[in-house]
Amino acid sequence: MVASLDNVRGLTLAMSSSAFIGSSFVIKKIGLKKAGDSGARARAGSGGHSYLYEPLWWLGMVTMLAHFILKERLHMFGVVGCILCVVGSVGIVLHAPKEREINSVEEIWHFATQPGFIVYSCVAVVGALFLIFWAVKRSGHRKMLVYIAICSLMGSLTVISVKAVAIALKLSFSESNQFIYVQTWFFIFVVIICCLVQLNYLNKALDSFNTAVVSPVYYVMFTILTILANMIMYK
Repeated sequence: MVASLDNVRGLTLAMSSSAFIGSSFVIKKIGLKKAGDSGARARAGSGGHSYLYEPLWWLGMVTMLAHFILKERLHMFGVVGCILCVVGSVGIVLHAPKEREINSVEEIWHFATQPGFIVYSCVAVVGALFLIFWAVKRSGHRKMLVYIAICSLMGSLTVISVKAVAIALKLSFSESNQFIYVQTWFFIFVVIICCLVQLNYLNKALDSFNTAVVSPVYYVMFTILTILANMIMYK
């Protein structure tokens, strides 16, 4: 009963956070469009960062529903795809195995330095660099998938690192200071770099393509790679 109650709580949190994330995507897209329409600086899709001067974009950052608010059309396959995303997410949350207990940053570092996860991390970083420096220029109409793949690869590493930082904060407030360890600062560094890369390429995707398509594709790709990374790391 306890396990099932935890799963229901997890599902509720996941759905509510998805609503906030969805709203954030929409507000960010409006901010990107407003920044691009000003014509003063290059658009995000062209490598510009004029959106950083747009208050609406920042509002979207701190708060993604595009079909209704932005009036971006979503055809039937898109609707079916979104429904499948929701059904799949509910299934994963309700039937997820018990999470492995982690009690220190050093314990996460032990898992992160196992051969399997080191190989995955190297593949993810090399894959992202390949997409950034080669595929983006040659992808043409498939550029959205390239942008989202970069975000998702970096996102899978971000999730692992954020968990380590969260545990470090929790232990530092309750028991012992975890910020004396080099590993903690390494995970913080990874979080910062990966988030900056994700932010840049997600803005490029949102600025150039339909939000109603970007959001579900990003959600699915990010989720698959994050689950894969956790499977490899925690076995």
